[in-house]
Amino acid sequence: MVDIIHRVGIKASPEKVYSALTTLEGLAHWWTEDTEGNAALGGTIRFSFRSPAGDFIGKMAMTVQELKAPDEVRWLCTEGPSDWVGTSITFQLSRQDNQTIVLFGHRNWAESTEFMAHCSMKWATFLLSLRAYVETGAGKPSPGDLKIDNWN
Repeated sequence: MVDIIHRVGIKASPEKVYSALTTLEGLAHWWTEDTEGNAALGGTIRFSFRSPAGDFIGKMAMTVQELKAPDEVRWLCTEGPSDWVGTSITFQLSRQDNQTIVLFGHRNWAESTEFMAHCSMKWATFLLSLRAYVETGAGKPSPGDLKIDNWN
């Protein structure tokens, strides 16, 4: 198995970052505006992605597997690209030097592929969107996210 891992510091409390990761409103402000479902433990959150012109790109569904306020969030991907189904998304939060450090993982990929490289870069841009949202109130969720290549 192969993992995507990123680390980013956010100048805010762990509680504020945790809220951005565990509420539909928070998620819609940094990952994708088209977010719906149940963000409670055991619930399913559905994320849809569109181009700036409104064309459908894709969707994912995540089952919320773990919520340990304000330290950890874990989802299981149950719907989406075949490479994603069965993978886990983790956010581990810790307070260090007046920042909340987010250790992000998209874990248990079957193999390292070009698509995984694309997703790793996209996760990096969305984590910076998370930081901007928590620190300033304005993230860059899809469809207004940073476009990195011809796949989005």
